[in-house]
Amino acid sequence: MQKDAYTLILEAIDAGVYRPGDRLVESELAERFGVSRTPVREALQRLETQSMLARDGRSLIVASLDHNQLAELYVVRAELEALAARLAAKHAAPEEVRVLQDMVEEDRKHIGDPVALSRANKRFHKQIHLASHNRYLVQQLDLVHRTMALVATTSLAAEGRGATALAEHQAIVDAIRNGDEDGAATALRAHISKAFETRLKLDAASGRQRRN
Repeated sequence: MQKDAYTLILEAIDAGVYRPGDRLVESELAERFGVSRTPVREALQRLETQSMLARDGRSLIVASLDHNQLAELYVVRAELEALAARLAAKHAAPEEVRVLQDMVEEDRKHIGDPVALSRANKRFHKQIHLASHNRYLVQQLDLVHRTMALVATTSLAAEGRGATALAEHQAIVDAIRNGDEDGAATALRAHISKAFETRLKLDAASGRQRRN
């Protein structure tokens, strides 16, 4: 099935083709994606309504999150992700657990490659969402992860974070496999908390570098 302009632009933002602060030009997008300008215009309006894009004079740019927005996003993400892990521990089929375990083992080859590890991380979390077997929760988590695309860098770029994150993933899978609902929720909430802490440290370091 052919993707619409909205999906194409959203995926480009998620993939980092367009980053926070980048200007989106209707004619350039239409040419890039091989679609007419009308659906592109409608897609841009929709993305602006969803706060994925912001006005800069007459131009539309990819939005960015300030410190407070980022903190609010991580609070919601931690709780929703923890709920997904709790439900996965209760409802996941043995095949789904094996897929999660395979992902953890496969993703070890990406340690040292933050971009590849970030993509793998998204797949892992999406698999947990699906294993929750709750369509409404999946919808809400899709919205949260779409907004995460407005964060310019991945916390997995921090020194040593890749290996630590995978160890945290393993703890989550172990709890889901054991049907430990509280343990799965706690492990995933701690995982998101550590990711947020790492991101704050990266942002602080980046701020110091800009001032120096």
